[in-house]
Amino acid sequence: MATNAVAGTSISTRSLLPQTLAFSLVSGPRSALISSFGRKNVSFSWQPRSIRLKISCAAKSETVNKVCEIVKKQLALSDDSNVTGESKFAALGADSLDTVEIVMGLEEEFGISVEEDSAQSITTVQEAADLIEDIIEKRSS
Repeated sequence: MATNAVAGTSISTRSLLPQTLAFSLVSGPRSALISSFGRKNVSFSWQPRSIRLKISCAAKSETVNKVCEIVKKQLALSDDSNVTGESKFAALGADSLDTVEIVMGLEEEFGISVEEDSAQSITTVQEAADLIEDIIEKRSS
């Protein structure tokens, strides 16, 4: 078995016969396939491997819409302002005091109490809506 280094990635090859390369294994952020099977030319192809998983416990659309309305009200945004679940409070012009007022408005509207640690971690409308539903679910359990 031969091992070669290519740009920080190790390649291990195994020959079944002296003139036939059976397979290659690449360890690193990319994978490669090398095959010759008795030919003089060797094909080599890189295939990037990137997997992104997004797990979301999305709040009900009614909750997100209520949070959007409260955010608009607290930040004195016009009714036609585009506030969605992905909207970040900072991008809407909210500072830390505005965020505290938004949380207080949410507590009043939904009849909940948000812990300070949780309140400081909220940066988007969706995060706020998810937190609200989580608090309501825990309270009803």
